[in-house]
Amino acid sequence: LPLLPHRSNPFAARVKSMEDFILIDGDKVIFLPTFGAAIVVPQPGKLAGSGPGTHNGKKLCVDGDEGKVSVAGCVYMTPQYCIPGTGTLKIDSLASDQKAKKTNTGGKAVLLKGKQFNAKFEVQSPAQQPPPGPGAPIPDPMSQYMGHGMFVTTNTMFKGT
Repeated sequence: LPLLPHRSNPFAARVKSMEDFILIDGDKVIFLPTFGAAIVVPQPGKLAGSGPGTHNGKKLCVDGDEGKVSVAGCVYMTPQYCIPGTGTLKIDSLASDQKAKKTNTGGKAVLLKGKQFNAKFEVQSPAQQPPPGPGAPIPDPMSQYMGHGMFVTTNTMFKGT
């Protein structure tokens, strides 16, 4: 009975999970200023950990905690709509290296620092374009812009995979 090549070769390359720092309650969420055509003046957000596990008395952040991050009142503009508007920054989705594949607490995967997550900027009050002549300014028709962000953790010892 022939074996499949990956089973018969004991030296076959194995994919190794990368360890990274586990995010904990109070860790910072940093949004980058470029959101497509929009330039946002970002304010930092904070993660609220909800996992039952703790590190130094702070709850661990688990899958779903990223969805609670919301930073309202951020100013933005675009090259075309140069009269500033405002909106809310949120995490749209995590990168594959930001959710643990093995480490969990309370049955949920812990969140890891990773590289960059996908972010969205939801327009609340649109930026405006000065009118070409007399009249009212023209509002930005976009309801949201997509960008990126990253986590900054105070945890420098506790890692997960």
